[in-house]
Amino acid sequence: MYGSDIKRRNPAAQAGVPSGDDVMNNYAGSDPYGPNPLKPAFQQHQANLNNREHPSHHAPVWRQYSSNKYIRFYQENDHVLIPAFLTLLSFWTRFRDIKSSNYVVWDEFGSYYIKGDFYFDVHPPLGKILVGLSGALAGYDGTFSFDSGATYPDMGYGFMRIFNAFFGAVMVPFAYFTAQELNMSRTACIFAAVLVLCDNAYLTISRFILLDSMLLASTCFVLYCHTRFRNERHDPFSLDWWLWLAMTGVAIGLVSSVKLVGLFVTALVGLYTVEELWELFGDLSLPKTTYIKHWVARAACLIALPFSVYVASFALHFAILRNSGPGDAQMSSLFQAGLNGNQFSSNPLEVIYGSKVTIKNTGYGGGLLHSHVQTYPEGSGQQQVTCYHHKDTNNDWIIKRAHGESLDFEENQNLRDGDIVRLVHESTGRNLHSHRIKAPVTSSQWEVSGYGGDNTPDSNDEWILEIAEEQSSLPRNGILRSLTTTFRLRHRMLGCLLTAENVNLPQWGFRQIEVTCDQRNRTSSPHSIWNVEQHWNDKLPPGGQSQYKSRFWRDFWHLNVAMMTSNNALIPDPDKEDVLASNPSQWPLLAVGLRMCGWGDDMVKFYLLGNPIVWWFSTLSILVCGLSFGFYIIRRQRKLQDISPAEWDHFQYVGKTLVGGWFLHYLPFCIMGRVTYLHHYFPALYFSILLLSFMMDHFLQKPSISAKTRTIVWAVAFTAVVATFLFFWDISYGIKGPVDPQMRNRQWRAAWNIIDDHKPNTFI
Repeated sequence: MYGSDIKRRNPAAQAGVPSGDDVMNNYAGSDPYGPNPLKPAFQQHQANLNNREHPSHHAPVWRQYSSNKYIRFYQENDHVLIPAFLTLLSFWTRFRDIKSSNYVVWDEFGSYYIKGDFYFDVHPPLGKILVGLSGALAGYDGTFSFDSGATYPDMGYGFMRIFNAFFGAVMVPFAYFTAQELNMSRTACIFAAVLVLCDNAYLTISRFILLDSMLLASTCFVLYCHTRFRNERHDPFSLDWWLWLAMTGVAIGLVSSVKLVGLFVTALVGLYTVEELWELFGDLSLPKTTYIKHWVARAACLIALPFSVYVASFALHFAILRNSGPGDAQMSSLFQAGLNGNQFSSNPLEVIYGSKVTIKNTGYGGGLLHSHVQTYPEGSGQQQVTCYHHKDTNNDWIIKRAHGESLDFEENQNLRDGDIVRLVHESTGRNLHSHRIKAPVTSSQWEVSGYGGDNTPDSNDEWILEIAEEQSSLPRNGILRSLTTTFRLRHRMLGCLLTAENVNLPQWGFRQIEVTCDQRNRTSSPHSIWNVEQHWNDKLPPGGQSQYKSRFWRDFWHLNVAMMTSNNALIPDPDKEDVLASNPSQWPLLAVGLRMCGWGDDMVKFYLLGNPIVWWFSTLSILVCGLSFGFYIIRRQRKLQDISPAEWDHFQYVGKTLVGGWFLHYLPFCIMGRVTYLHHYFPALYFSILLLSFMMDHFLQKPSISAKTRTIVWAVAFTAVVATFLFFWDISYGIKGPVDPQMRNRQWRAAWNIIDDHKPNTFI
């Protein structure tokens, strides 16, 4: 590929500086493959490019030490002192004046794990468990409601904020050491750390009781472990190789257990792993057994280990939240029966005619069959029937016989598979009804409504009971039991199935879940399967706690799908304007900021806005990296080699990792239907920050760049970042008093709503 006809462009050689080839030749004696660029990267030793000092380089670097003992001490220990100083500075900036606002800012929270009340959230539980731990350590009793803007009582909220700020602070040393593992120069490593340290958005988001600092820290941890593991690729199956492969797996488990956004960095590691295994597959000298060991090692450490960490967080979640709470309705009825404080264990076991029941959809994220006096604005105009997650009396139904049969319930008659029943809404007296009228949203199915009553016979009110599964150890004899038996309701006349598929109605339906009669006869769909949740009948004895037990894996799967379903349902409401929401196209160039709290003159006000220099130039680095890739590829195709094979290999790896990480964390939000906010860009920003440092280092380390020019450029870059950070200092630490005129000169962009309360509509 690179023969003797390649035209070298190496001005460094003329100045007496070793070329990339010279460096590679130094390794040729120890590398059995030599500097052959056709060999995979894992078979080549990485060049000690430009004599950069890096812990992974084995070649000793000669240094002249000062005779002054203090300067000498610094010179001998600067690899420790520099990151230590940056870390201390990071902790100071994050912890400083952290109790300046004594009220709830934005979405601060922290009660459920203290009280043990079960609740539902769209995020995995680990981050919230850690917040609960901080509250327990602070002596908080869980009684404060965390209403936005509410004043904190004496509850240790300062400690809880410090606990969260710790995760924001460790991002700085992670950035430094990750840049070091990416083989950047000492100056570039410091610059990467300073970019994270001096980003106002990272600083602001870290200082409150939110999940974002934990997500960011664990994302940094994954990338650091991944780069450490890659740098051990020349010594596979060594102790360090196993250590950092396993640590990468643990980190993936942690980040995925904080927020599902962690799956994006998981995908990055997965793509690298696929590429690496593909390159190993091309090494004909590698024994097949060794290749299989590589597969097994990665399956164990990058799949089984992260999954174990993820599952463990849910096991802890279920173990702590043992009391009935506001999130009960998102879980299966059988799971709820095991919580303390609900009345499900007092349910009569076997359901009979005349019983009052609530009926829950078993689909993931499904709710309770519900009706209310409001009618459909189109279609039949009859009473609405929906699914609703909250418990109220509009969820109560009476099970009656078909029209024309006796309404006398003195004799206890069990409901059995194949029975024809009517469900009568207790509050309004309407029958559960369907007919050949299109559903309001899912127009391919039939509408379900509330219609008529006992004195208005209509065969469209009648449903056939079909038993689906008995989830307990009780006999499978076709008898309907509360909680443990699942069933379908098939319309007697139309043959369709009562279904709720997590499709939300418009605002006229209160955004509740649409209920339809599905003509597709999908008997296995969980959205067409129901169970009796609550059951009232004075004629029957309670079933008892021993009859109602759920299985962990069923609960684990149910909760995860409910989380993803609810996350996808967080779509912008066209009937309301969310002044906090923003579009992904507004993020890379910092077209928007976000007011995190009330904006009254008597409040300490926080504005979520990044350091403009950091955001603008990190975005620019993505474009520059892409153009550089194109430039190098075209030149190399023409046999013009501007950089050595080792440098090119390293440039490709870092570029693919950081640009790929940015795209994986950014592009998904561009295609999601859910509502998005500025903080969703923060993980992507981290990758672009490292890329900015790398690209500057890449060009400034060119032999054609003089040491003086290099120093000037770095000095200007450091000064611009730090000065801009200090200029926007107040928006991160709190604006006191009237915003205008003290913030007028911070309004660099008209779209920022620091001064005027308006909805930014710019996209650049």
